[in-house]
Amino acid sequence: MKRCLITRPEHDDTTHFISKWMKEHMDSANGVEFIDLHRERANRKEVTGRLTKKNPQLVLLNGHGSDTTVAGHKDEPLIVAGENDDLLSEKIIHALSCKSAKILGRKSVKTGALAYIGYDDDFIFFYTPTMISRPTTDNTAHLFLDPATKPVSALLKGQTVSEAYQKSQQAYKDQISRLLSSKATKEETAMLRYLWWDMKNQVALGDLQASF
Repeated sequence: MKRCLITRPEHDDTTHFISKWMKEHMDSANGVEFIDLHRERANRKEVTGRLTKKNPQLVLLNGHGSDTTVAGHKDEPLIVAGENDDLLSEKIIHALSCKSAKILGRKSVKTGALAYIGYDDDFIFFYTPTMISRPTTDNTAHLFLDPATKPVSALLKGQTVSEAYQKSQQAYKDQISRLLSSKATKEETAMLRYLWWDMKNQVALGDLQASF
């Protein structure tokens, strides 16, 4: 059975929304064993141990980050460029985290990761505060998190890194096209530049023909 490690910190609104969206993809996946590091379990000790002992082929990192780091619960650094990025060797990584592809993603590929999908700059998304208890049904969050998580569903289905990345890019373009139409509300139109920003800063690195 295919094995996937996923980190799902949940200590603020941003990580809460992303965690719940990722749970939807987990629930719809078939034939995959998930190592689900949820909330407090999204810590460096757990990540190190599970990556070493379980050797998952796919790693889904979710949390706040920087150009050198992806963090976990309460912003504990999980993977840091130059410290423990070798843990990602021979793996496909998707990081829904600000800036991590800029240095960490590139360095992890140089040190043996098969591929890395992430963002070269901040990943920006908006949500409706009153929808905090129902994050997957929030139309505002959907504008951003649907395209951003498209690679996850594609990779879990065994599609290549290139296919996963292109599906996400197309989803961003579709959202942008819709918001440019006369049917979009004034509030939705205000989101255009941020969707464009996310699309522009999303990258796929390494072996683009690798698959899970």
